[in-house]
Amino acid sequence: MTNAFGQYPARRMRRMRKDDFSRRLMAEHQLTVNDLIYPVFVLEGENQREVVESMPGVERKSIDLLLEEAKELVELGVPAVALFPVTPQAHKSLMAEEAYNPDGLAQRAVRALKAAYPELGVITDVALDPFTTHGQDGIIDDDGYVINEVTKDILVKQALSHAQAGADVVAPSDMMDGRVGAIREALEAAGHFNTRILAYSAKYASNYYGPFRDAVGSSGNLKGGNKYTYQMDPANSNEAMHEIAQDIAEGADMVMVKPGMPYLDIVRRVKDEFAVPTYAYQVSGEYAMHMAAIQNGWLAEKPCVMEGLLAFKRAGADGILTYFAKQVARWLKEES
Repeated sequence: MTNAFGQYPARRMRRMRKDDFSRRLMAEHQLTVNDLIYPVFVLEGENQREVVESMPGVERKSIDLLLEEAKELVELGVPAVALFPVTPQAHKSLMAEEAYNPDGLAQRAVRALKAAYPELGVITDVALDPFTTHGQDGIIDDDGYVINEVTKDILVKQALSHAQAGADVVAPSDMMDGRVGAIREALEAAGHFNTRILAYSAKYASNYYGPFRDAVGSSGNLKGGNKYTYQMDPANSNEAMHEIAQDIAEGADMVMVKPGMPYLDIVRRVKDEFAVPTYAYQVSGEYAMHMAAIQNGWLAEKPCVMEGLLAFKRAGADGILTYFAKQVARWLKEES
C-alpha cells in the first residue's frame, strides 16, 4: 500500500492539514443537528421540575414544562425526543398494568407533544422497568427470573397504547425474545402501518446505566439486582449480530446499540454487516463522566463533547441519543 500511494517527501500527509479550507474539504464525517435525539424525563403534575443529581444539567419535567422545552428543540431543528416517564411508586405493580394505561403519563405526554409540535418526532420506551415494583424489565416468577412470553404480551399492549396516543416510533428496550415480531404484528393488525420500531437490539448489561435508573426511579426497586439474564454480556459481539439479524427479520425499522462509546465497535459491525438505520445511545453514565470532568475543569466542554459524538458518526451511527443534544444543537446553530 505504501508504494502504491507514494512515499515521503513526494507525499506529505500534513500538507492537506495545513489550512482550514483543506481540512474541511477532506473531512470524512460530519456531525449535524439531524443526527441528534434528545432523551427527556417526564413527571406527573404541573409546573414541576426535579434535578437529577447524578446527571448535572438534566431535569425531570412535568408535561407543561416539557412542552416549553419541545418548543426550543423544534426551533433548534432537533428531529426527535425519546420519552421516559417517571412513574409514581403507587402506580407500580408486579404486572406493570400502568405501562399500557391509555391515560398513563407517557401516553398523555405523547398526545400533548404531537398536538403542540406535530413535526417533532416522538420516540417512546417500550419496557416495564419503570412500572414494576422490582425494577426488572419484565414479569418475574417466584425465583425472580423474567418470564419471556408473559412479558412479551404486556409489551405489545404497551406499544399499542403508545401508537394509539400518536407515537411516531416505539422503541422496545427490554431485550425479550420475539417482542419485535409480536409488536409489528399487533401494529399492523391495528392499522398503525407507519409506526416505526426502533429496536434496542444490542443492549448490554452495562454498569453505565446507573444515573438513568436514578432519573426514572427504578434503581431503588432493583435493590442490588441485575439484568444479566436478558441484557447482553459485554464480552460478546457475535451475539449482537444474531440479535440484530433477528430483530430486522421480525420487522424492526431501526436498530440500537447501547451503551455508546464503549461499544462503538458493535456500531461499526452493525453498519458494515446489515447497512440498516443504526442508532447508538450515549447513556447516562457516559454523560455523567463527561460532566464530572467538565465541572472539575479537567476537560473542555464543547471540544470534548463534539469529539465524542463525532466518534459515533465515524463508527457508523445514523443517529445518536444524547443528553447533550440540546446544547450541541445550540453550538451548531451558532456556527452556522
